[in-house]
Amino acid sequence: MTIEGLLLRFHSDMVSVERLSENSASTYEECAKIFLNWLQKEEIKLAAVNPQVLISYLIWRRTEQKCDELTIAKDISGLRALGSYLLRQKMWPENHAMLLERPKASRALPKVLSVEQVDSILDAIDTTQALGIRDRALFELIYSCGLRISEAATLQVSNLHLKERLLIVRGKGDKERMVPFGISAKEKLEQYLMEVRPLLVGSKIVSEVFVNYRGEPMSRKGIWKNFKALEVKAGVQAKVHTLRHSFATHLLAGGMDLRSVQELLGHSDLATTTIYTHVDDKQLREGHKEFFPGHKN
Repeated sequence: MTIEGLLLRFHSDMVSVERLSENSASTYEECAKIFLNWLQKEEIKLAAVNPQVLISYLIWRRTEQKCDELTIAKDISGLRALGSYLLRQKMWPENHAMLLERPKASRALPKVLSVEQVDSILDAIDTTQALGIRDRALFELIYSCGLRISEAATLQVSNLHLKERLLIVRGKGDKERMVPFGISAKEKLEQYLMEVRPLLVGSKIVSEVFVNYRGEPMSRKGIWKNFKALEVKAGVQAKVHTLRHSFATHLLAGGMDLRSVQELLGHSDLATTTIYTHVDDKQLREGHKEFFPGHKN
């Protein structure tokens, strides 16, 4: 069986049998692809893989490809998923990857933009153009609701309640949450929905809110590319996900309680949300260091 054929069956198994999300399946497929190509380059047969081979592969990833601990942890998860599939297909006698221990990576604090930097990015959008009106509504909503890029791309018209200024968002694990949005986002959305979307969609029936110039649902990659151009234009280094980080941090800085921010972000574990309190703590420490005239150490 070719590498391409094995990866195709592996991906299908993850989605249909293991019931993983498409995003997770694609991530693990990519991990498996890198591993299988390495085996081929090293002339190691898949049936001959043992824990020592896996360790050699991870050392190669760490030293030759300069992968960080988070990437290695993701690789191990992908290898475990592949091993589970190979075990069920009787291609491995056991799942060797289960012997690998994931590194406990220290999470870096997320990058956060100031309100002024967010405004700079939004103001860089050319709203004299139809697609500019769409992008202003899109990125205004992502910031106003703390949306993931995938949540914005799949947002349904039926889940957008303009009058109440509420969204029903389908997030990770297919969980739904209700998120309010601001007046500015409402105004930009109304303009897009009334003036631009009908022209783009035409006679098509499209359930997603945001569409591309062909009237088809915007892809995650399309949203990412548009934001990348804005980043350059505004002179602000950021990613689409930075808007989500900024949303959470600005709420906490404004006095919202951690549990409410957790609900708005759709985090299943409160511990995931607490990273934003660390960002705010960092800002406090830096402010103290700059303005407090006492001991510098």
